[in-house]
Amino acid sequence: MMAEIGVAAAQDALVRAGKQASDVDGVICAAANMQRAYPAMAVEIQTALGIKGFGFDMNVACSSATFGIDMAVNAVRTGAARAILVVNPEITSPHLAWKDRDCHFIFGDVCTAILIERLDNAPAGAFEVLGTRLLTTFSNNIRNNAGFMSRSEDRHPDDRDQLFYQEGRKVFKEVCPMAAEHIASHLAEHALSPTGVRRYWLHQANLGMNQLIARKLLGRDATADDAPVILDEFGNTASAGSVIAFHRHHEDIAPGEVGVICSFGAGYSIGSVLVRRT
Repeated sequence: MMAEIGVAAAQDALVRAGKQASDVDGVICAAANMQRAYPAMAVEIQTALGIKGFGFDMNVACSSATFGIDMAVNAVRTGAARAILVVNPEITSPHLAWKDRDCHFIFGDVCTAILIERLDNAPAGAFEVLGTRLLTTFSNNIRNNAGFMSRSEDRHPDDRDQLFYQEGRKVFKEVCPMAAEHIASHLAEHALSPTGVRRYWLHQANLGMNQLIARKLLGRDATADDAPVILDEFGNTASAGSVIAFHRHHEDIAPGEVGVICSFGAGYSIGSVLVRRT
């Protein structure tokens, strides 16, 4: 199922970019949850699309999409590939724990795809990646223990540990300042200020988290134009959320304007991508 929705999203991304499978050298399947360990979903997607090159899966929880973009940007910058498809098939609803207050909120199932390619090959109006920045620090406050090794343990079939869990209040208090500082310092590396950013496409897990992070960055409450929200339509779609926000709210960005795509999640992990409209 993940490969199937991945192929559909990747085909849409290629059409929007005016590219064919022959223009792409690799596929990164980056998602918070993997349907299987191997063969990699990315290789199945790559083969179904007819891409000659390579593919691999990667998991950095809800930061998987931005971490995947970073990997793709580096592959293109070093000349290892002309173009990479970053595909994010997020099927998250099956691991909800309906009896746990912190884990029964609505998740959405969706897939996004982004084509990362050399700027001189990109179509008019594309976004240039100015820089990427990744951060991880270990925390047990968001966790999913399900895996093949659980078969060897003495577990009840209804064991709560087979599902996702989190300590929501701790996550809120710890991640929000980390994400705001991460974005601000990333912008500073490029001589940019938070108030000079045209739009923030933030991770779509919790409205309160996005509001607090934006307030810390801007010094005021953010408007829907500053930091659009797609939670009301899609729910929490793990790593795909910030990409959906970008997809739905980028057409009005003028040439030269800068935006930030940022995701944060278990790990803890934070990934940010600075982009500028060409």
